[in-house]
Amino acid sequence: MSRGFDGFEIDDFRDSDFGPDREVSRSPSSDWNKWTELHNIHREEERADRLDREAPDRSNRDRPPLAREERVQTILSQRVRTQYTDRNKTYSLRDSEIHTLSEVGKFRVVATRDLAEFAHNGDRARVENDVENLVRQGLMKATTIADPEHNPTQVVTLTKEGHKLLSRGKVLPSDQATYHGLKKPKETFHDADLYRLYHKVSDEIESRGGKVLRVQLDYEMKKELYSRLAHVPKDRSRDSETLRKEIAERYHLKVVSGRIPIPDVRIEYVNENENEIQRRDLELATEHYRPRGLSQKARAGFQIYARHGETDRLRRIRDDRELSAAILGF
Repeated sequence: MSRGFDGFEIDDFRDSDFGPDREVSRSPSSDWNKWTELHNIHREEERADRLDREAPDRSNRDRPPLAREERVQTILSQRVRTQYTDRNKTYSLRDSEIHTLSEVGKFRVVATRDLAEFAHNGDRARVENDVENLVRQGLMKATTIADPEHNPTQVVTLTKEGHKLLSRGKVLPSDQATYHGLKKPKETFHDADLYRLYHKVSDEIESRGGKVLRVQLDYEMKKELYSRLAHVPKDRSRDSETLRKEIAERYHLKVVSGRIPIPDVRIEYVNENENEIQRRDLELATEHYRPRGLSQKARAGFQIYARHGETDRLRRIRDDRELSAAILGF
């Protein structure tokens, strides 16, 4: 519960129970419209699933390099080390190691295998060398966690020293938040997957000519909202519902059942030859999601993704609740 006025909650609904958010009766025309909408969603999901299955079989020679891959290739080509001084400490870093710090800082925790794929163009040896050097210099920490199948997975986070160097070095835009350490150890694997999800969507944006400006995690968005709520004047002439809606709209969010759902990741970008900022709010749903939680996220307008092994269950929940939201695998 936030300070300011009663009844205002910001909730991620990850463990919410069932709720009375379903209509009791509908007209035949609304039933037909809902069926048509779900049918179109099923077709969209089948198409996305087919493209995902075919992707590993495609040769890289069948497509031009992605904008991300070209940027990474330029970074990897620089082999010279540069001395970076932060207060009384000096670090010797290559451009690829600065890039690694930036990628991990934006997402708090990243799996090493995903760093190899997205931040090093598949060069596993290079990412291992970079991580080893960053850990040795005290800028990064490597930890082994278990994935949902209990397989060991190495993830990396920034240390306080790594975060300070990244922040003071003005490597990233001033409005791009960065993090260090693990925030919620029990959700580490979920949070690490957000890096892979981000690149799936950002590659799609750039393939259509868009340019990504920044990425926001739920940590940052919740912090801003709570800060805003704490300074809301106690205006008795205005009801709390109106204030909720105004604050949600300020952050391009919606009020759903009296709460403001927050996405796992928001991508801000501009389309080619346009100046208006566009937003993609992404939610990584898991097997722990209950029907009401999924319903709230769908009604908030988030794009919902799930690991391939969990999409079938979540889609059954979606169909049972007759929600107008595609659940895409990644």
